[in-house]
Amino acid sequence: TKMLRRTRTAKVYTEPATDDESEDIEELEEWLPNSNEGKTKGRRQRGTDETGEKKKVTKRVAKPKEPKPKAVRKPRAARVPKVKKEKTNAKQQTEDAVLPKPELQQHVAVKEERLSINLSSNNAGDMPDECPSSSQHFPKVKKEEPDDSFTFDEPAQKKQKTTNSAQGRPIKLKLSNSCVEDLQMNWDPIQVLAEKSGVEQWVCANIVQLFLEENTIPFMVRYRKELINHMDADAVRDVQLTLEELRSVAKKSRSVSQTLKKEGVLTSELEMALKNCTTANEIDHVYAPYKKGSKLSKARRAKELGLEPVALALLQEPQKLDLQSSIQPSTKGLSTLDEVATGVQEILADMIAKDKETLTYVQSLCDRSSVTIHSSVSKTALKEQQPQQGNQKSKPKDIAKFSLYIDFTCDVQRIQHHQTLAINRGENLKILTVKVNIPDRVKNDFCRWCVNVRWRPQGFAWPELMTILKNAVEDSYRRFILPFLSRGYRTKLTASAEKESIAMFVRNLRQRLLMCPVRGRVIMGVDPGFHHGCKIAILSPTSQILHTDVVYLHGPAKHKEAEKLRHLMFKHSCQTIVIGNGKACRETEAFFTDLIKQRFFKPLDVSYCITDEAGASIYSVSPEAVKEMPDMDPNLRSAVSIGRRVQDPLAELIKIDPKHIGIGTYQHDVSQSLLRAALDGVVQECVSFVGVDINICSETLMRHIAGLNAGRARSIMEWKEKNGPFLNREQLKLVKGLGPKSFQQCAGFIRINPETVRRFEKGEKKSSTAEKKKVKGSGSTSNQFNPLDQTCIHPESYSIALRFLSQIGGSLDQMGSAALRQSIESSVKSRGLDVLAKSLDTTPETLQLIVDGLTQPPGFDIRQDFEQADFKREIVSMNDLHDGMVVTGRVTNTALFGAFVDIGVGRSGLIPKRFITPDKLPVDQRQRSLALGPGERVEVRVINVDLQRNRISLDLIRVLR
Repeated sequence: TKMLRRTRTAKVYTEPATDDESEDIEELEEWLPNSNEGKTKGRRQRGTDETGEKKKVTKRVAKPKEPKPKAVRKPRAARVPKVKKEKTNAKQQTEDAVLPKPELQQHVAVKEERLSINLSSNNAGDMPDECPSSSQHFPKVKKEEPDDSFTFDEPAQKKQKTTNSAQGRPIKLKLSNSCVEDLQMNWDPIQVLAEKSGVEQWVCANIVQLFLEENTIPFMVRYRKELINHMDADAVRDVQLTLEELRSVAKKSRSVSQTLKKEGVLTSELEMALKNCTTANEIDHVYAPYKKGSKLSKARRAKELGLEPVALALLQEPQKLDLQSSIQPSTKGLSTLDEVATGVQEILADMIAKDKETLTYVQSLCDRSSVTIHSSVSKTALKEQQPQQGNQKSKPKDIAKFSLYIDFTCDVQRIQHHQTLAINRGENLKILTVKVNIPDRVKNDFCRWCVNVRWRPQGFAWPELMTILKNAVEDSYRRFILPFLSRGYRTKLTASAEKESIAMFVRNLRQRLLMCPVRGRVIMGVDPGFHHGCKIAILSPTSQILHTDVVYLHGPAKHKEAEKLRHLMFKHSCQTIVIGNGKACRETEAFFTDLIKQRFFKPLDVSYCITDEAGASIYSVSPEAVKEMPDMDPNLRSAVSIGRRVQDPLAELIKIDPKHIGIGTYQHDVSQSLLRAALDGVVQECVSFVGVDINICSETLMRHIAGLNAGRARSIMEWKEKNGPFLNREQLKLVKGLGPKSFQQCAGFIRINPETVRRFEKGEKKSSTAEKKKVKGSGSTSNQFNPLDQTCIHPESYSIALRFLSQIGGSLDQMGSAALRQSIESSVKSRGLDVLAKSLDTTPETLQLIVDGLTQPPGFDIRQDFEQADFKREIVSMNDLHDGMVVTGRVTNTALFGAFVDIGVGRSGLIPKRFITPDKLPVDQRQRSLALGPGERVEVRVINVDLQRNRISLDLIRVLR
């Protein structure tokens, strides 16, 4: 029988695979194929279970072992994860070593399918066309979340990386058992993490282990690629967030259990149900009847009256049940037959609503149905709108902002992320009311299945008992299950929309920070203004402040001010002007354009650019700005910040809260803690991957390096002030508070540039005494410069790099030269990277990093491949645009509904999402959501110019490289 079940189970999973393929062609959303798959699985299950079910029922009714399935029946759903956990934990470490990647998800699904078959064999009288689906449904839906509607017919990027890479290798988890013990749940955290994140189990196990060892994401992505299967930082961050969610669920489960235990209502079944929950929504559903402040639930009152055995008898021994015997005329709630029947009904409704298998089945019914979300104007907003003659003129405007959602209906599987966030905002403002509509067919099918399959009495039941059961099912659906489903859909949609909105913030911020710096130019930063004048700051090529002033370019004395500007530009040899895009930007741009056309600055070849000044005014009054420019007017600090944003965007923008840089949309409608964590992670990632020269970088920049924080950055600055510049990375170990782990995390991202060291030594009179101090306190630490310290190669790989150089006959003096590059390329081409890595006893990933470090020229900056600011000499207005006109521009911001492009007319145009199609994008950008980001140059066609509303609609032609 077991072998028969196994073969049937394999059919259950493999047969619907062709349905999935055909569904993927017709529909981008992956929910639908899963629901159809569940449908097919359910039918196959019923075919396998039905005969076995009848045999078991007939045997057990005739024998005295009848109580055994009854005892198993109630906690059945609670035991599902327990069995899975034992199987997984017993085999996980042995299976992980092999783990064929393409079949991994099939393997998991078959195991769960077997489990559900064994459990469902206890049901009596399965119906031929309806059956409960397995308990894997909830994680399955969560697993699909990363696949957003913007990914063009391709799987999520992180899934591709974890399934296609052949070089990833599993490691044994030293603390995997303690990880399970710490969570104290009935499910295996690694398995659930893999299901929710869509990443293989061995990769999840490695990531969990690396986080337990306090590794940072930049370090993992650069120096532990083979362990995370070449995942990028965003994918690792998603796994980290999912892991934090699971930990919070486990923490909440323990907290609720302790609360219920203090109240004396915690039973073994209730504790098991809490330990089976994998989401906070499930815990809330289980805990709802026991919450403090809420009145005693009807089911609990009925149980206190002693009606629970009666309810169980209705299901297990209906032929022996006599409701009349429970009547107690003097007791309220038991005085009549109707009161007894009502109490039994309440207990049954409560049992049905808390049963895992029942909830899973009704969820599968919803997935096969068309569930919609509907929004309309709230009664509160309508009441406030009525007295329009008074002073409440602002309320109609607020309602007008949500005109698209006044009578809005959309399928939950097709609603866009920005629509979800807009509806949530309207609901929070009490302008909209939102409702999830579940078809009546779901209720009918659910009630039929409950009565005839899942909760069917084990034996003959009189019509009046069946009436109680039917009423209990309908009452449970109306009072418990329907609100649970509605909350679940709203939570799921909001979580998915928040995740995509935060991902959009992350992509925008990364591209903004990694814009190519403009080096070697003297720059004039201009903060435009009318009445208070334009604030200017002239900066040296190294961002030192040469001159600050205020000029009034829009007043009667503008010609005199122009002469003043020419004098300053001649004096400092300044040919580049950076104008902030705030108030008076267009007028200031027109002023400089006229001067350039008149060759006013001749012989200087002057050009200008417009840059985003978002956050400059906030930074100008921040403690960091005061510390950096103590005696300067805040308005002039803004001009300095605007100029430095072009000279070195990364170094300047990290001083500003990422939320104030003007990227993304709906920033106030998403979880602020998640947004903050994601943006801080991106800043750390960008700073680390670019690398910093430890001897010249600011303390603010230094604290964002992986492995460092504000305290360690301060200690490094103090050490540098006391002992002079760092001569090599090893000297970082001498800094107080910088232990081995911090050194391991930060060392690869810190650069020691010999030129800056020489500059320091020339200006430092105490250099000789500083060296003596270092020698005295360094022990084994050398004071000699190491050429590898200016590369991305980690100190832990220095010995491998030296052995590799000796193999190819090179030396450290040749680093970055064409001769060494040619020698390395010929060696790699002739022998192959894998063979070379094996001979050096290292991984191909580490060797590739060494090759990159040795061949890159000194001072290499990864940002040189990114876009730079556009400089121009003339101006165009909206009146010059017409439909069909082709222009070039630069993406300034991307939202969930499209991309904003600056085409040089003072107003950004919008490329709607529907016009950003795969055929218009480079191949390497087709796997990113929306595929465009700030700073990218594009060629666009003007579709419509609305001068009255000041809007420009554009169509993307291509991305310029």
